[in-house]
Amino acid sequence: MNIDERIERIVTLLDDKKGEDIEVFNLDKVDYIANRVVLVNSLGGRHTEALYDHLKNTLKPLGEEFLVSDESDQWIVSDLGDILIHIMTPEYRQKYSMEAFLSDLQKNISK
Repeated sequence: MNIDERIERIVTLLDDKKGEDIEVFNLDKVDYIANRVVLVNSLGGRHTEALYDHLKNTLKPLGEEFLVSDESDQWIVSDLGDILIHIMTPEYRQKYSMEAFLSDLQKNISK
């Protein structure tokens, strides 16, 4: 399965469990720690954990390897090697301006 198919599966799983404002950033041509980054809003702390558990429990048996995950009440980031998944509350997403940071990285591709 290629990376785009894996991303599609991740996005579908997040959407099925009511993840909101899902965005995928393609960073293939950028000097960054991952080739793709997925951002998704949760509805709150428990929902953040539920989305993460759903991904892990569904994807691990399919061969995805969760290398490292860092968890807090408001934000979970999972490293799948070539894919990073950020599950966070809308407040944290806005506070840390992840879209702006990742969009700036993508803009540097065309320069």
